[in-house]
Amino acid sequence: MHAAFAALIHAAATATPTPTPAVDPELVTPGPWGFVAIAFLALAVVLLVWDMMRRIRRARIRSEVDEMLDAEEAAARDGEPGDPDAQDDDKR
Repeated sequence: MHAAFAALIHAAATATPTPTPAVDPELVTPGPWGFVAIAFLALAVVLLVWDMMRRIRRARIRSEVDEMLDAEEAAARDGEPGDPDAQDDDKR
């Protein structure tokens, strides 16, 4: 056990060499084409979110209008006194 502990201490005490860079850091940058690609992706995301919000807003307004029309039709069928169209039909 003492020999294993001594080998572990010896391995930890020895200095590890630092690796030398094999590739020039200037050659690894994304460059102008990388910027163009990221800018295009960002613009596409913004346009897609804008279109999605427009469609959600349009669907919400349509559902509100459908609910109002359904309520008016139900009131006309029931002949509620508050409905002016139903009263006109009764007078004729």
